[in-house]
Amino acid sequence: MFLLLAGAGGFIGAVLRYTISGWINKKTASPFPWATFTVNMTGSFLLGTVSGLDVAEAWMTLIGTGIMGGLTTFSTFKLEGLHLHKNREKKTLAVYTIMSYTVGITLYITGYAFPMLFS
Repeated sequence: MFLLLAGAGGFIGAVLRYTISGWINKKTASPFPWATFTVNMTGSFLLGTVSGLDVAEAWMTLIGTGIMGGLTTFSTFKLEGLHLHKNREKKTLAVYTIMSYTVGITLYITGYAFPMLFS
């Protein structure tokens, strides 16, 4: 059952990432990888929120492991970092890396605290 929940959620998350990334890539012409940054930051906040809700294991599997796992992408983050390095975009690489980690962790913590505002 949990395998199916993770798989269904992963499908939904991957479709969302593909759709959101495609839309952002059409709107931006920057060496900064805004599409991946946006989906990763959105996923950080949403995963924090789901974690802060203390939902049942089945919901965490569907949403946390599945949807957020399919939406966010650590491998593409690394690949884009490598491309920035190869293209000698060292300042962009530094900003992208620092922002991804610091903003991502901050958004996770913010998302985790978010449900407490309403309880």
